[in-house]
This record gives sequence, structure tokens and C-alpha cells, in this order.
Amino acid sequence: PLSPAAVVGAGLGGSAAAYFLQQHFGPQVQLDVYEAAGVGGRLATVTVNKQQYESRGASIHALSLHMQDFVKILGLKQRREVAGKSAIFSGEHFILEETDWYLLNLFRLWWHYGISFLRLQMWVEEVMEKFMRIYKYQAHGYAFSSLEELLRSLGGDAFVNMTQRSVAEALLEVGVTQRFVDDVIAAVLRSSYGQSVLVPAFAGAMSLAGAQGSTWAVEGGNKLVCSGLLKLTKANVIPARVTGISLHSSEGRSLYQVHFESSEGQGSAFYDMVVVTTPLHPSRSNFTFENFDPPVADFPGAFQPSVTSVVHGYLNSSYFGFPDPKLFPFTSILTTDTPELFFHAVDNICPVNISAAFRRKQPQEAAVWRVLSQQPLDKQQLKTLFRSYYSVQVTEWPTYPRYDAAKALPPVVLHENLFYLSGVEWVASSMEMVAVAAKNVALLAYNRWHQELEKIDQKDLMHKVKTEL
Repeated sequence: PLSPAAVVGAGLGGSAAAYFLQQHFGPQVQLDVYEAAGVGGRLATVTVNKQQYESRGASIHALSLHMQDFVKILGLKQRREVAGKSAIFSGEHFILEETDWYLLNLFRLWWHYGISFLRLQMWVEEVMEKFMRIYKYQAHGYAFSSLEELLRSLGGDAFVNMTQRSVAEALLEVGVTQRFVDDVIAAVLRSSYGQSVLVPAFAGAMSLAGAQGSTWAVEGGNKLVCSGLLKLTKANVIPARVTGISLHSSEGRSLYQVHFESSEGQGSAFYDMVVVTTPLHPSRSNFTFENFDPPVADFPGAFQPSVTSVVHGYLNSSYFGFPDPKLFPFTSILTTDTPELFFHAVDNICPVNISAAFRRKQPQEAAVWRVLSQQPLDKQQLKTLFRSYYSVQVTEWPTYPRYDAAKALPPVVLHENLFYLSGVEWVASSMEMVAVAAKNVALLAYNRWHQELEKIDQKDLMHKVKTEL
């Protein structure tokens, strides 16, 4: 039987990995979860006027089945959506505005962009439909030892290629116009990844699915999923920063010594199995692997700096061409890729607890706005966006991989029973993507531990799963 296992990191990846490991190995597995900063990782909240607001990782796609399961199992609720309109701003004027009337929106998109809009929808739907196969495979206990194998089982080589070429290239190929890519696709990717239409096609498809589908969030804050899963698994959360892992062997089995630093000083502990869910890029962590032969390779790639400013104040609507703030109709503004635009998106955000009586602030009232940008905003930039403000809370983090197409994806297996989860973000970065990867790692660990090799990297799974039903 597997006894002690360690999970490094208590963000969504770590919490979900702990939960799935316990599901598959059984309640007797002892789980230590190391977390230096705080449970929830990037799913953090900030407080304004005694109310909490999501500072990042805000929306979850309607088809996120693992996230839906977590919310059900934990007795949490989906936060109700407060309707609002969005628009795309070019720095001079709005190039696309949403109205109250859904059909009119479609008509406008159609009028402006013709068949591009349909082609985009068909492309995204086809990707999502194939991606959804993962739930069936996982329900049958199948796992994949690399991200490439996982993608190949869902959409063949075409899916693997989608991590190597840009979303712009893929869309132009299916007949979407350059204008639609520049106006609409660019704005969506800036608001979700803070990057351009050069992000890989797969990451782009996931982000675009979220932009056009219905989305939800967790009542009380998305981070409640992390703390909830860790409580449910009765995991032992150790407030410490892991500095390295060294390999030892005992009776022909690999043993992993996890080295850590906490407020008490330095320590270490031995484990049969370790799952690392924090990014192992030199820019993000000084993490050492000792006694591994061959050595654990360095991880290529860099991260995109991104800044969230939560501002409590009065929006300067005249900057957007509305001298009378009462007439400003938008709650969410996306921007095109224009050099003079210093921000990626501005949203009027709602607190994580929404009462039945809650109503959005009118545009002439002081409201809580979230501004996404690449660099921290200076005084002048804040003055451009806001007539006046009471408070600004800034969170800076290297959130997303800097998607440079031609890189190989990071490995999932670092050693016999040593697994790496965060590499999945190089395929696409979303809460559900991380949950899928956590389930895959738990199944992979289980199948390898019990030598059930026929459950790993199987070809032609669609056919196998059909015949098993």
C-alpha cells in the first residue's frame, strides 16, 4: 500500500491532486501538502469596504465538469451571474458594443464580421467537443504519461499541433478574417491571458470558449474549493516552502526526501510519492533535484507578468467617449492590441457574496473596478481611467506562461513516482484544465503503482470506452 505521499503547493492543482489521490488510493493514504503562501494560490481575494472580491481566476466555464463536481461534493454554491454589457475599445472608440438584446448582438457581429463569427463558433465547438472526451476516459480510469499523449487521445496530432501554432494562424486557416482576429480575438486574449493572438491555438480555443459560453463562479470565492478539498481529504497542510527533492532508495524502491524551509527553520521528510504542483521554471522557483540519474532537466519558458489593480472609485467615462457618466452602459471593457493602450481590460466587479438584493452600481456612482495590465498603473494612468478613487489594491504575479509556440510541453513524469502537474498550463491555463491534469496525475500514479499498464497511454480509446459501456 502507498503510504506517505506529498503534494507541493496548495493552489487548485495541489488541492485537487490531494483529493484525487485519496479517491484512488483510498483514505488510508497519508497526505502532506506543502504550501508557503496560503491555500488557494492564485485564487485569491481582496477586501474593499468589508466586501471580498476575486482578484484573479474569476470565471469558470459552464462545461467544467470537475469544478462542478467539487462544488457539489463540498456543498458550495454557484454564484449567481449579475448581467452586464461588454464592449471592445480601440483607444479611440468602441469597435463593438453589446446590447441588451441578444439577437441584435448577433446581428451586429454578423453585419461587421459576416461568416467569421460562425466559423469561429464552429471551430471552438469542435475543439470543446473533442476535449470533453477526457471525462469519459478518466471515468474509466485511463491516464496519460505525457501532455502530448493526453492531447493525442482527444484530438489526434491536430490537437498536439495546436500547442505549437498560433490561434491567429489556425483561425485564418478556417476562413476567419484578419479584421475579426484583430478586433475581437485579440481583445478576448488580452483580457484572459494578457497576450496577443500569437498564443497557441489550443490555449486560445479554451479562452474563446469561456468568452462565448456561459460562465459561473463560486459563491464566497473560488478559493473555497481549495480549502474545502483539503479539509475533505484531511490532508496535513504544512506551512513551508519546499526547496528541493533528493532521491534515495530503500529495498529496491525509490524514496523521495522533500527538503523545506518554514518559520521553524529547515526540515525534511521521506515519501513514497510526490506530486509537484508549483511551476518548476528557473524564473519562478529555486528548486533543486539531487541524486537523480539522469538529472531532472531544466524547464524552458518564461512567464508573463500580469498586474491586477482593484480600484474603488468613479470611472472616467469621458475617456471612453461618454461625457455624461449616467449614459455609460458597459460593465466590462476589453481592448484591442494598440500600443497606446496601457491596460488589457476593465471590469466592474461584484463581491464574492451576492445577496438577493444586490444591484450593480450605476456608472455615475463609485464602484469597484478591476483593471488588468502588464505593468503597474502609474498616477497618470489611474487619472486617465478614473475621475477620482478611494483606494487601489495592486496584485502583481507572473500568472500565465509566455506562450511561445515552438516549445515542447513539459513532462508529467519526472521520475518513477515523482509527478509534475503545472506543465498543463503550457497547453491552456484555466481552473478546469488544472483539475483535469490533477485527475490525470492521480490516475497515472495509481496505475503505475499497481502496474495496471493497460490503463496508461492506450491508443484508440474512443473505441475501447464504447465497448466497455
